[in-house]
Amino acid sequence: MGRKLANKIALITGGSAGIGLGAAKCMAEEGAQVFITGRRQSELDKAIAEIGGGVSAIQGDASKLADLDRIYASVKDKAGRIDVLFANAGTYEFGTLGKITEEHFDKIFETITVQKALPLLSDGAPVILTGSIASSFGIPSMSVYSATKAAVRSFARGWIFDLKDRRIRVNVLSPGHIVTPGLNVLLDEQEQAGLAPTIPLRRLGTADDLGRASVFLASDDSAYVTGTELVVDGGATQA
Repeated sequence: MGRKLANKIALITGGSAGIGLGAAKCMAEEGAQVFITGRRQSELDKAIAEIGGGVSAIQGDASKLADLDRIYASVKDKAGRIDVLFANAGTYEFGTLGKITEEHFDKIFETITVQKALPLLSDGAPVILTGSIASSFGIPSMSVYSATKAAVRSFARGWIFDLKDRRIRVNVLSPGHIVTPGLNVLLDEQEQAGLAPTIPLRRLGTADDLGRASVFLASDDSAYVTGTELVVDGGATQA
Protein backbone atom coordinates (compact mmCIF):
# COMPACT_ATOMS: atom_id res chain seq x y z
CA MET A 1 0.00 0.00 0.00
CA GLY A 2 1.38 3.42 -0.99
CA ARG A 3 2.39 6.02 1.53
CA LYS A 4 -0.17 8.78 2.03
CA LEU A 5 2.15 11.72 1.40
CA ALA A 6 4.42 10.30 -1.28
CA ASN A 7 5.96 13.02 -3.48
CA LYS A 8 4.54 15.80 -1.31
CA ILE A 9 6.57 18.78 -0.11
CA ALA A 10 5.66 19.70 3.46
CA LEU A 11 6.74 22.70 5.52
CA ILE A 12 6.29 22.60 9.28
CA THR A 13 7.13 25.71 11.26
CA GLY A 14 8.22 25.08 14.82
CA GLY A 15 9.23 21.58 13.80
CA SER A 16 12.23 21.04 16.05
CA ALA A 17 10.34 19.86 19.14
CA GLY A 18 6.95 18.87 20.53
CA ILE A 19 3.96 18.74 18.21
CA GLY A 20 5.90 19.99 15.20
CA LEU A 21 8.55 17.31 15.62
CA GLY A 22 5.86 14.64 15.98
CA ALA A 23 4.24 15.84 12.77
CA ALA A 24 7.56 15.90 10.93
CA LYS A 25 8.27 12.31 11.92
CA CYS A 26 4.87 11.05 10.84
CA MET A 27 4.80 12.98 7.56
CA ALA A 28 8.29 11.77 6.67
CA GLU A 29 7.22 8.20 7.42
CA GLU A 30 4.34 8.70 5.00
CA GLY A 31 6.70 9.71 2.20
CA ALA A 32 6.74 13.50 2.32
CA GLN A 33 9.84 15.58 1.77
CA VAL A 34 9.67 17.64 4.96
CA PHE A 35 11.16 21.02 5.78
CA ILE A 36 11.14 22.07 9.43
CA THR A 37 11.90 25.47 10.90
CA GLY A 38 12.94 26.58 14.35
CA ARG A 39 14.75 29.39 16.08
CA ARG A 40 17.66 27.34 17.45
CA GLN A 41 19.98 25.49 15.07
CA SER A 42 21.09 23.12 17.82
CA GLU A 43 17.50 21.92 18.30
CA LEU A 44 17.01 21.57 14.55
CA ASP A 45 20.14 19.43 14.34
CA LYS A 46 18.80 17.17 17.10
CA ALA A 47 15.47 16.86 15.29
CA ILE A 48 17.10 15.86 12.02
CA ALA A 49 19.15 13.21 13.79
CA GLU A 50 16.03 11.89 15.51
CA ILE A 51 13.85 11.80 12.39
CA GLY A 52 16.41 10.48 9.96
CA GLY A 53 15.87 10.74 6.21
CA GLY A 54 13.36 12.85 4.36
CA VAL A 55 13.80 15.99 6.46
CA SER A 56 15.66 19.26 5.97
CA ALA A 57 15.95 22.12 8.47
CA ILE A 58 15.89 25.88 7.96
CA GLN A 59 16.78 28.05 10.93
CA GLY A 60 14.47 31.02 11.42
CA ASP A 61 11.88 32.75 13.58
CA ALA A 62 8.41 32.48 12.03
CA SER A 63 7.33 35.70 13.75
CA LYS A 64 9.90 37.75 11.81
CA LEU A 65 9.17 38.86 8.26
CA ALA A 66 12.77 38.71 7.10
CA ASP A 67 13.18 35.17 8.44
CA LEU A 68 9.98 34.04 6.76
CA ASP A 69 11.13 35.48 3.44
CA ARG A 70 14.42 33.62 3.80
CA ILE A 71 12.68 30.38 4.78
CA TYR A 72 10.35 30.46 1.79
CA ALA A 73 13.17 31.43 -0.57
CA SER A 74 15.09 28.38 0.62
CA VAL A 75 12.12 26.06 0.12
CA LYS A 76 11.53 27.50 -3.35
CA ASP A 77 15.16 26.98 -4.28
CA LYS A 78 15.27 23.40 -2.99
CA ALA A 79 11.77 22.12 -3.78
CA GLY A 80 9.95 24.70 -5.90
CA ARG A 81 6.62 24.47 -4.09
CA ILE A 82 4.76 23.62 -0.89
CA ASP A 83 2.09 20.90 -0.98
CA VAL A 84 1.40 20.82 2.77
CA LEU A 85 1.78 23.73 5.18
CA PHE A 86 1.61 23.17 8.93
CA ALA A 87 1.71 26.58 10.64
CA ASN A 88 2.69 25.30 14.05
CA ALA A 89 5.29 27.72 15.40
CA GLY A 90 4.22 29.55 18.51
CA THR A 91 4.75 29.97 22.20
CA TYR A 92 2.77 30.19 25.37
CA GLU A 93 3.41 31.69 28.77
CA PHE A 94 1.35 32.89 31.69
CA GLY A 95 0.07 36.47 31.80
CA THR A 96 -2.43 37.52 34.45
CA LEU A 97 -4.84 40.36 33.66
CA GLY A 98 -3.44 43.51 35.19
CA LYS A 99 0.13 42.36 34.51
CA ILE A 100 -0.10 41.70 30.75
CA THR A 101 2.59 43.61 28.87
CA GLU A 102 2.75 44.69 25.25
CA GLU A 103 5.72 42.35 24.81
CA HIS A 104 3.71 39.40 26.12
CA PHE A 105 0.78 40.19 23.81
CA ASP A 106 2.98 40.56 20.73
CA LYS A 107 4.97 37.41 21.47
CA ILE A 108 1.85 35.28 21.78
CA PHE A 109 -0.19 36.79 18.95
CA GLU A 110 2.30 37.44 16.16
CA THR A 111 2.17 35.08 13.16
CA ILE A 112 1.83 35.63 9.41
CA THR A 113 3.13 32.31 8.18
CA VAL A 114 0.23 31.44 5.87
CA GLN A 115 0.02 34.70 3.94
CA LYS A 116 3.72 34.62 3.14
CA ALA A 117 3.41 31.02 1.91
CA LEU A 118 0.67 31.66 -0.65
CA PRO A 119 2.92 32.13 -3.71
CA LEU A 120 4.51 28.72 -3.09
CA LEU A 121 1.38 26.79 -2.10
CA SER A 122 0.12 24.31 -4.67
CA ASP A 123 -3.52 24.61 -5.73
CA GLY A 124 -5.54 22.23 -3.58
CA ALA A 125 -2.90 22.19 -0.85
CA PRO A 126 -3.93 21.56 2.76
CA VAL A 127 -3.02 24.14 5.40
CA ILE A 128 -3.00 23.09 9.04
CA LEU A 129 -3.10 25.62 11.85
CA THR A 130 -2.27 24.71 15.43
CA GLY A 131 -5.11 25.61 17.74
CA SER A 132 -5.78 24.52 21.31
CA ILE A 133 -8.60 23.41 23.55
CA ALA A 134 -7.69 26.57 25.49
CA SER A 135 -9.85 28.49 23.01
CA SER A 136 -12.96 26.74 24.34
CA PHE A 137 -12.81 27.59 28.05
CA GLY A 138 -11.10 29.92 30.48
CA ILE A 139 -7.69 29.17 31.98
CA PRO A 140 -6.22 31.38 34.72
CA SER A 141 -3.41 33.66 33.53
CA MET A 142 -3.69 32.44 29.92
CA SER A 143 -6.28 34.81 28.48
CA VAL A 144 -4.05 36.14 25.71
CA TYR A 145 -2.93 32.66 24.65
CA SER A 146 -6.52 31.42 24.66
CA ALA A 147 -7.62 34.43 22.63
CA THR A 148 -4.97 33.78 19.98
CA LYS A 149 -6.21 30.22 19.58
CA ALA A 150 -9.80 31.41 19.23
CA ALA A 151 -8.50 33.76 16.54
CA VAL A 152 -6.80 30.86 14.77
CA ARG A 153 -10.15 29.09 14.60
CA SER A 154 -11.71 32.21 13.09
CA PHE A 155 -8.88 32.55 10.59
CA ALA A 156 -9.65 29.08 9.25
CA ARG A 157 -13.32 29.90 8.85
CA GLY A 158 -12.55 33.00 6.81
CA TRP A 159 -9.57 31.79 4.83
CA ILE A 160 -11.41 28.89 3.23
CA PHE A 161 -13.49 31.48 1.37
CA ASP A 162 -10.52 33.69 0.56
CA LEU A 163 -8.73 30.66 -0.93
CA LYS A 164 -11.66 28.75 -2.43
CA ASP A 165 -10.71 29.56 -6.03
CA ARG A 166 -7.44 27.71 -5.46
CA ARG A 167 -9.17 24.85 -3.58
CA ILE A 168 -6.77 25.29 -0.67
CA ARG A 169 -8.13 23.59 2.44
CA VAL A 170 -7.58 25.14 5.87
CA ASN A 171 -8.16 23.21 9.08
CA VAL A 172 -7.26 23.63 12.73
CA LEU A 173 -5.57 20.90 14.76
CA SER A 174 -6.37 21.56 18.42
CA PRO A 175 -4.42 19.58 21.01
CA GLY A 176 -5.40 19.02 24.58
CA HIS A 177 -2.86 18.21 27.29
CA ILE A 178 0.14 16.98 25.29
CA VAL A 179 3.51 16.03 26.77
CA THR A 180 5.86 18.51 25.13
CA PRO A 181 8.75 20.73 26.26
CA GLY A 182 6.27 23.61 26.38
CA LEU A 183 3.97 21.81 28.80
CA ASN A 184 6.97 20.89 30.93
CA VAL A 185 7.70 24.60 31.35
CA LEU A 186 4.18 25.33 32.55
CA LEU A 187 3.50 22.26 34.70
CA ASP A 188 5.78 20.02 36.75
CA GLU A 189 5.53 16.22 36.72
CA GLN A 190 3.16 16.11 39.69
CA GLU A 191 0.81 18.64 38.12
CA GLN A 192 0.82 16.73 34.84
CA ALA A 193 0.11 13.46 36.64
CA GLY A 194 -2.85 15.14 38.31
CA LEU A 195 -4.36 15.94 34.93
CA ALA A 196 -4.53 12.35 33.69
CA PRO A 197 -7.53 11.28 35.85
CA THR A 198 -9.56 14.20 34.47
CA ILE A 199 -9.17 12.95 30.88
CA PRO A 200 -11.56 10.21 29.68
CA LEU A 201 -8.70 8.26 28.06
CA ARG A 202 -6.81 8.53 31.37
CA ARG A 203 -3.54 9.78 29.91
CA LEU A 204 -1.91 12.85 28.49
CA GLY A 205 -1.39 12.96 24.75
CA THR A 206 1.89 12.57 22.90
CA ALA A 207 3.49 14.34 19.98
CA ASP A 208 2.92 11.14 17.99
CA ASP A 209 -0.84 11.38 18.66
CA LEU A 210 -0.82 14.83 17.09
CA GLY A 211 1.52 13.76 14.31
CA ARG A 212 -0.85 11.03 13.16
CA ALA A 213 -3.76 13.45 13.22
CA SER A 214 -1.73 15.93 11.16
CA VAL A 215 -1.14 13.24 8.51
CA PHE A 216 -4.91 12.81 8.21
CA LEU A 217 -5.39 16.55 7.62
CA ALA A 218 -2.41 16.65 5.22
CA SER A 219 -3.49 13.70 3.10
CA ASP A 220 -6.28 12.96 0.66
CA ASP A 221 -8.07 11.12 3.49
CA SER A 222 -9.40 14.57 4.44
CA ALA A 223 -10.03 15.75 0.87
CA TYR A 224 -13.56 16.92 1.74
CA VAL A 225 -12.64 18.45 5.11
CA THR A 226 -12.03 22.19 5.33
CA GLY A 227 -12.75 25.01 7.75
CA THR A 228 -13.07 22.61 10.64
CA GLU A 229 -11.33 21.94 13.95
CA LEU A 230 -9.95 18.51 14.77
CA VAL A 231 -9.71 18.25 18.54
CA VAL A 232 -7.13 15.74 19.78
CA ASP A 233 -7.53 15.81 23.56
CA GLY A 234 -8.43 12.34 24.78
CA GLY A 235 -11.94 13.62 25.45
CA ALA A 236 -10.80 16.28 27.92
CA THR A 237 -13.18 18.97 26.67
CA GLN A 238 -16.12 16.56 27.06
CA ALA A 239 -15.37 15.64 30.65
